Amino acid sequence: MVIIPAIDLKEGKCVRLLQGDFERVTVYSDRPGEMACLWRDKGAERLHLVDLDGSVAGAPKNVEIIRQIVREVCLPVEIGGGIRDLSTVKRYLDMGVQWVILGTAALKDRMFVYKACDSFPGRIILGIDAVKGRVAVEGWTEQSAMTALDLAKSYESRGIAAVIYTDISRDGMQTGVNVEGTRSLAEGVDIPVIASGGVATLEDIKKLLPLEEAGIAGVIVGKALYSGAISLEEAISLTKQT
Repeated sequence: MVIIPAIDLKEGKCVRLLQGDFERVTVYSDRPGEMACLWRDKGAERLHLVDLDGSVAGAPKNVEIIRQIVREVCLPVEIGGGIRDLSTVKRYLDMGVQWVILGTAALKDRMFVYKACDSFPGRIILGIDAVKGRVAVEGWTEQSAMTALDLAKSYESRGIAAVIYTDISRDGMQTGVNVEGTRSLAEGVDIPVIASGGVATLEDIKKLLPLEEAGIAGVIVGKALYSGAISLEEAISLTKQT
């Protein structure tokens, strides 16, 4: 299981939101590139980037910072937020991003997502953000009636690289990862699942490790790393133990 540090970008800064609320923002760094290099130096094997401004605007807003991070860290990077057309997908992949995360579009523009999967096989990640199991879109500002499992299953045959499942109610709260919800999703689809939202301590990671066989391939960690509640080195070491 891979530990994936999160870098959320808002107005050029590295921030964290509480429960996806843009009014509850904590700024952790004015230099996201330096933060990315810090996680790399601490042993990160992969980074999770989100263009928060882009997710609301429906178009990328922090492209140059993302380009800088990709160029400097030399790690596989996944990026989400405001990606609504093939030209944007190609732009990110051409700059060296390994995976592009499609969230809102997966619900609202299926033909675009199908085309992206066909054009860039193995490079598209489905981002499913949910509240009480229901999918939320447009930067978490709009909730739908569709369940996370139903959305994931509808893309099961499309060559999706992975599903990132975020429990918005827990995101940034450090209240513990939604183990059962993530397990249910992983067991319900034949796609690797990456857990996200609420990771508070090493105990949360320990709870996820036995679920690798169920299809949980990684976990995204945000606020717990920035607050010091979790040491990245210790978390990575935990996953390497046999």
